[in-house]
Amino acid sequence: MLSTVERVLFLKQIDLFRSIPGEYLAEIARITREIAFNNGEVLMQEGDLGDYLYLIVSGTVSVTVKGREVARLSQRDCVGEMAILDSEPRSATVTATQNVVALQIDRDDFYRIMHERTEIAEGIIKVLTHRLRARLETVAAK
Repeated sequence: MLSTVERVLFLKQIDLFRSIPGEYLAEIARITREIAFNNGEVLMQEGDLGDYLYLIVSGTVSVTVKGREVARLSQRDCVGEMAILDSEPRSATVTATQNVVALQIDRDDFYRIMHERTEIAEGIIKVLTHRLRARLETVAAK
């Protein structure tokens, strides 16, 4: 079980939270819940309501869309952030391909913290905008 300090240090390594000051990361760390998944267990199902996200502490997961693998993610990756932010159904199924330990953040807690600390929301917007721009550059290069 990770302590709050270990969770803060871990959060600093996550792209989604990288630009957020440490004192705010402590608030985020306090709303996380450590959860374990066995190899083969589904973390989230395509089409389901997205009311939480996971930050992968250890292990690997397969991300599939309509049954086709589109990504493999591992330590320090985040899954479920799109559905938690836009309240749309999950766009992919995520399945553990090894035993996984993850930190779970529930939507209500996440929104409360973003509302209380605009710096957190600004940091997340910057990271997601950067991801979108990088994706657009990749598509344009093809």
